[in-house]
Amino acid sequence: MYYTYVNNVDVASPKNESSTDKSIFLLLHAARTLENRVEATLETVGLSMAKYSVVSELVSADAPVSLSELATRLSCVRSNMTQLVDRLEADGLVQRVDDPNDRRAVKAAITVEGRKRQAAGADAIAKLHEEFAASVDETDRDALGRLLTALK
Repeated sequence: MYYTYVNNVDVASPKNESSTDKSIFLLLHAARTLENRVEATLETVGLSMAKYSVVSELVSADAPVSLSELATRLSCVRSNMTQLVDRLEADGLVQRVDDPNDRRAVKAAITVEGRKRQAAGADAIAKLHEEFAASVDETDRDALGRLLTALK
């Protein structure tokens, strides 16, 4: 089902629609808008959300992680993780290292540049959080938290 108003950021609610609750579609639109803001924010430091997720996981692990384990942790298909690590390696953010316990296995390790870029991404995301908190009062944030908890 397609709703034109969902794609129109200037429209707060649908016009000339039935009285059916459209909150799900409004929430989906808000999620896409937020996702676009996060992507744009990370782009300023040369990362995508996918790349940021991987480098953050590697920084958090503080040790090399197998690609299959990364895929599991990030709910990603292993072949996609291989391609993503290829791109991160080309960017100099990650390097592949041999697994000392299994000659057949390869792990991903964060590089110094990867740590720097992840930290820059974390700072940029923190600023985005601050902007959001400043633009939405505490009562509304609490209500949003309750709404999102109800969706789980």
